[in-house]
Amino acid sequence: MKLLSIINTPAQAHTWKNILKEFRFNGSVIKVIARDYGSTPKILEESGFQCDVFKPFGARSSRLFGVLGHLQKCYRLSQGFEPTMVTGFGLDAAITATRLGTPCIVFIDDEPTHFQNSVTGLLANAVISPDNFKQGLGEKHVLVNSYKELAYLHPKYFEPDVTIFDELGIEKGEKYSIVRINVWDAVHDIGERGFSVSDQFELVKELEKYSRVFISPEGALPEELEKYRLVIPYNRIHHALHYAQLLVTDTQTMATEAAILGTPAVRSNSFVGPNDMSNFIELEQKYDLIYSLREPGQAIRKAMELIKKADLKEVWAQKRLRLLEEKIDLTRFMVDFIQNFPESLREYQETGLNYQQIGVKS
Repeated sequence: MKLLSIINTPAQAHTWKNILKEFRFNGSVIKVIARDYGSTPKILEESGFQCDVFKPFGARSSRLFGVLGHLQKCYRLSQGFEPTMVTGFGLDAAITATRLGTPCIVFIDDEPTHFQNSVTGLLANAVISPDNFKQGLGEKHVLVNSYKELAYLHPKYFEPDVTIFDELGIEKGEKYSIVRINVWDAVHDIGERGFSVSDQFELVKELEKYSRVFISPEGALPEELEKYRLVIPYNRIHHALHYAQLLVTDTQTMATEAAILGTPAVRSNSFVGPNDMSNFIELEQKYDLIYSLREPGQAIRKAMELIKKADLKEVWAQKRLRLLEEKIDLTRFMVDFIQNFPESLREYQETGLNYQQIGVKS
């Protein structure tokens, strides 16, 4: 198989890296097109993949008008490879595959991008989503009992390294919290908000009464908060997150990552509400692993309530075990589904069952 993968963000790079490794191990030829965004190319390169890298378009206001340029770059960089399958996270992969006349399988879990998802569902040959995904995308839409984060944080693929305490400059077992701050520069972030600068100051002031505090910002920090910056290699963040007592964040992906790693998470941004993404609703209401609060003040109060609990991590470890018992290994599923396509899609359509029912749990 010749597999072309289009990857835009660090979270997407993490999701696909183990899947692509499996295909490479089985003899497939892999070509990766990666957007130069955050640590996306570095994650892929450290996983052994050479990437054709392209830069995103400007600030968020101009990027609205740069979609055509983005799609053209993906197509241009894919020419000459002649893949047998195109994979990715949505519209750019589906459009590129359509222009190449090649089958396409994508993974989608981003519910706010409703229009993009609809077009992707029309163009792609199969769309994989978590089984609680709200938007129906037709008969090619395959629902699985998993999250994208389980493709790289499932115990089969991730083992925490206790030497992270040395890198943090603290004693082994010392209590610490991580604050994650969004840069809010993506197209789907326009009009949305998270923690203000004053919220950040209040949160840090309160948390450091009970734990060391490290801030992991996507962008710049106020000068007064620079001393709290989490200074570790980008590929060590999940080890730091695993041993943290608490995560407080206005971002999305890291909240789910914390849940899978057994770290309590308090999430606060304007996406929280009745139309919030399904995975956050499930992680809160079914598994009680995260708390999503729209108002920053409420989130800060919840964070303080949690950080004071002596047995917090022990309780969360038990909740995490339940989640891992009930969810499937997404990497294994994606490899099997792509390798056996289109028979795998027909099996799903004929049975009407999710993968946990027709597949093998790991």
